[in-house]
Amino acid sequence: MIARALAFLAILYVLGFALFAVTLGDPAPADSPNVDAIVAITGGKGRIEHGAKLLAEGKGRRLLIAGADPSVRKVDLVARLHAPGKLFDCCVDLGSESVDTRSNAEEAKRWIERHHYKSIRLVTSDWHMRRARYEFNRQIDRNVKIIPDAVRTEPNFGTLFAEYNKYVLRRLSVWLDI
Repeated sequence: MIARALAFLAILYVLGFALFAVTLGDPAPADSPNVDAIVAITGGKGRIEHGAKLLAEGKGRRLLIAGADPSVRKVDLVARLHAPGKLFDCCVDLGSESVDTRSNAEEAKRWIERHHYKSIRLVTSDWHMRRARYEFNRQIDRNVKIIPDAVRTEPNFGTLFAEYNKYVLRRLSVWLDI
């Protein structure tokens, strides 16, 4: 009986991973409405670049780069991204309080509440979007509209496997209230 239950759980786990791997986050449709602000989570290639591009295109009025290293300055990003300095001076905030996805959501929540935003575009990698959405939905007021905008990547098996396990463990920890 125990062996059957464990085999069943193992099958569920493998099927869950397969589903996770084939249903990665998608970029927001081109006709997505503009938002009050954009939140780009650091930690993956192309995330900050995509957030800055969206800001430059007027898709949002302000950009939070959540999880930025405290030593990073706006001038460093302007040089690296070849972005307009005026845009970064007026409309980009570097959040350096967070160190993981959960604290990214907590940092973004405080920033959103401080500015009274009602809609955001969440920018992260396609393989990271599911867990990011989960954390942001848990933290941010339900009245704030969140538009997910995943940056397309080519994740390898290790990246997908690690992210799936983080997602499952986080869901379990919330469910078990630990």
